[in-house]
Amino acid sequence: MTVAITRLDLTEADLRAAAARTQDARASRRMLAIALLLEGWSRESAAEACAMDRQTLRDWVHRYNAFGLAGLYNQARRNGPPPRLSSEQGATVAEWVAQGPDFARDGVGPLASRRSAAADQAGVCC
Repeated sequence: MTVAITRLDLTEADLRAAAARTQDARASRRMLAIALLLEGWSRESAAEACAMDRQTLRDWVHRYNAFGLAGLYNQARRNGPPPRLSSEQGATVAEWVAQGPDFARDGVGPLASRRSAAADQAGVCC
């Protein structure tokens, strides 16, 4: 049984433009697959052209019908466990990284600092 696309507020061209604008490659493929369906492609051909299973495309059509373009993005965060640091702590760590190590305090430093420190010890100029 075929699943019809009931949301017709965007055309194939609109879907293709949205796919070109997004940074999410998976959502882009989903938008292109739905654009192909609107052009009259079979679900099987559209799914194959966009590297997904026919049943998977059917599921995305349901999400698109219910939520529009927003439904084509992954809702769950799948990039690992939640961060252990608060946003303030993360900002502090980012600041430390940007400052870099201090040779006098840490015993290590940027490569240029290590070279100049070694040259100073050896009595060699630059």
